[in-house]
Amino acid sequence: MSWIDNNNMLLSQKSLDYLWEKQRIISENIANIDTPGYKSKQISFENELSSKLAKFKNIENPKASDIRDAILDTNVKIDVSEEESNRLDGNNVNLDVEQVELSRAQLQYQYHVFQINDQFSRIRSAIGKG
Repeated sequence: MSWIDNNNMLLSQKSLDYLWEKQRIISENIANIDTPGYKSKQISFENELSSKLAKFKNIENPKASDIRDAILDTNVKIDVSEEESNRLDGNNVNLDVEQVELSRAQLQYQYHVFQINDQFSRIRSAIGKG
C-alpha cells in the first residue's frame, strides 16, 4: 500500500461512489413524483460500513489490510420504501424530504472531493511541488 493508495483514500472513493448513487436514486424518486403507484427508493451504505469497521474498535493495532478488506467488502444497498402513501394514487414520494436529502448528499460529495484534493495538496507540498 502506497501513500496515495491508502485506506483513507479508499474510504473517500467508496463514499463518493455511494453519494453519486444516492443522488441518482433521489433524482429518480423526484422524477417519478407524478407516477401513480411509484414507491420511493432509499440507499444505505453508512450503517453497513460502520458495522464492518466496528470490529476493529477494540483492537489495539489492526492490520491495514484487514481494514482495507472491510472497506472493499462494504456495498451499497437499495431498498424500496414500504411506507404508506398519503396520496390516492399510491405514490409515496415526499418532495420535501427528497430535496433535503439531495442537498445533503451534494454537500457530502463536495466535502469528500475537498478531502481528496487536500490530501493531494499535502502530498505535493511534501515533495516540494506545491
